[in-house]
Amino acid sequence: MASESQAAAPARGEEGAAPADAVPVAYQAGHAAESEARERRSRRYRRDVRWSPYAFIAPFFVFFAAFGLFPLLYTGWASLHRVELTAPTDMEWVGLRNFSRLLDDDFFWNALLNTVTIGLLSTVPQLLMALGIAHLLNYRLRGSMFFRVAALTPYATSVAAATLVFVLLFGRDYGMINWALGLVGFDGVDWQNGDWTSKLAVSTIVIWRWTGYNALIYLAAMQSIPADLYESAALDGASRWQQFLHVTLPSLRPTILFTCVVSTIGAIQLFGEPLLFNGSAGASGGPSHQFQTLGLYLYEQGWVNLHLGRASAIAWTMFLILLLIGAVNWLIVHRLRKNERGAA
Repeated sequence: MASESQAAAPARGEEGAAPADAVPVAYQAGHAAESEARERRSRRYRRDVRWSPYAFIAPFFVFFAAFGLFPLLYTGWASLHRVELTAPTDMEWVGLRNFSRLLDDDFFWNALLNTVTIGLLSTVPQLLMALGIAHLLNYRLRGSMFFRVAALTPYATSVAAATLVFVLLFGRDYGMINWALGLVGFDGVDWQNGDWTSKLAVSTIVIWRWTGYNALIYLAAMQSIPADLYESAALDGASRWQQFLHVTLPSLRPTILFTCVVSTIGAIQLFGEPLLFNGSAGASGGPSHQFQTLGLYLYEQGWVNLHLGRASAIAWTMFLILLLIGAVNWLIVHRLRKNERGAA
């Protein structure tokens, strides 16, 4: 009996040892599964880190391709054809004929001259006034936040609302501007039908809308100028005006160049203000086209005369002008940086 029990003991021991041997196997299987899951998570994390930024910016490129790049390319293709808005799919190849016709078109050169004139009349005073307003807001004034919001209010106003208000102000018979001129002994001015007066009136609308916007850009740039420069200038005996000329303006040179380029681009694309300034004239820009800009001329050719190919050529000409402005800006910035390195 004892021998049988002793013989049975190893058997029971062997049966009991089987689970003990199975534990490492199960542990190894679980560890392998956990390692595989960890590896999958690691691969997923690496893919997420690598591709997520592209997914975040993809909507911009999708919308740009649909509403920016495709219209640009289609307009370029249409500019090489004779095509009417009434039948946009019927295209007749004419090559550069639409562009060559612009060189002989007096209305195109008139629109280009008006665009440049209105751009100068609006951009130069606008940026000078914005620089002065920003210089005043840069000091510690009571209610400075109110003045900053007030400066931005014209920019937030719609083009239609602002232009209609200025139409009332520049009215020939009952306008407030002519009323003020009458108080000081001047005769009333026909702002809408005059040559220079209409350009000046349209420029005034642009100045009112964009001066505050540029002033805040200048203000942000002024606040980034180190205070040590002003302290050093004050110790050298420089007055406030001398500090502005020799410290503020040189520090604002890149910002001033940026606002000049942006304002010039906006002037080339000017459309809403001249269109609404004389609603009865439509896209012609007055009875003698005296304030018709390139934007109005494009609209007149494409949506009034229905010459889609010719309008596309005008659009691409404006685009080439903007590229030229960008190239000039790059050359100026490159020259300024080169001079700064040479001075250093």
